[in-house]
Amino acid sequence: MSTVGVHEAKTNLSQLLKRVAAGEEVIITRSGEPVAKLVPWPEQPKRVFGIDEGKFEVPDDFDDPLPDELLVAFYDGPIDPHPIDPR
Repeated sequence: MSTVGVHEAKTNLSQLLKRVAAGEEVIITRSGEPVAKLVPWPEQPKRVFGIDEGKFEVPDDFDDPLPDELLVAFYDGPIDPHPIDPR
């Protein structure tokens, strides 16, 4: 792990990022005090399309109209049917 000052870090940011991408950690200091640490970005696992296939089935009535009582609750009901008592 190496240490560089803010001015050097600003001047040589591209080179520092190459070193960090190669696995090195770099501490940036201001007036000799550490203020930041550059570390490599963690490797993200590859996403696998369809990994959850079969875990959920969309019901046949998924896009049917909502029941009237639910529509009334959405559009004509109180904003918060269970307000929190501020006491």
